[in-house]
Amino acid sequence: MIYAFIGKYFLVDCGFANRRQFLAPFRGVRYHLQDFGGEGRNPENANEVFNLRHASLRNVIERIFGIFKSRFTIFKSAPPFPFRTQAELVLACAGLHNFLRKECRSDEFPVEPDNEASSPSSPSLAGFEEDEDVFETQEQQREHANEWRINIASEIWDDHERCE
Repeated sequence: MIYAFIGKYFLVDCGFANRRQFLAPFRGVRYHLQDFGGEGRNPENANEVFNLRHASLRNVIERIFGIFKSRFTIFKSAPPFPFRTQAELVLACAGLHNFLRKECRSDEFPVEPDNEASSPSSPSLAGFEEDEDVFETQEQQREHANEWRINIASEIWDDHERCE
């Protein structure tokens, strides 16, 4: 049985184990966007296309949060709210940001460069709440998450092959 993640997970880098609610890229497989740049460097298998899509999504998320950190100071540190509140906060700020961009023609704000020294090396999971009671060992979580990731990679690869 594949574990259902119910739409909530953290997109993480290889510094995290692939397990329940953490979706990590495949290790030992090309990952960075520049690894796929240029002629003849397209993904060659399901794991590579998964990693390419994972890296692309992480890139977009990092850009969005760069904008949010410039505009909303609450994003400069990990908010001490439960997971659900953090998710709603992101949605509220996205709506507010989009409204201001649409309605305020002079809405210019500088995007501050990300200060790697002041940001933690791993994301804060402060306030993360589980919505369900699932009692699994870490090994079981990894196995289920790896099956889930392999299924996603296979579906992405099938779509990729159909589009070629």
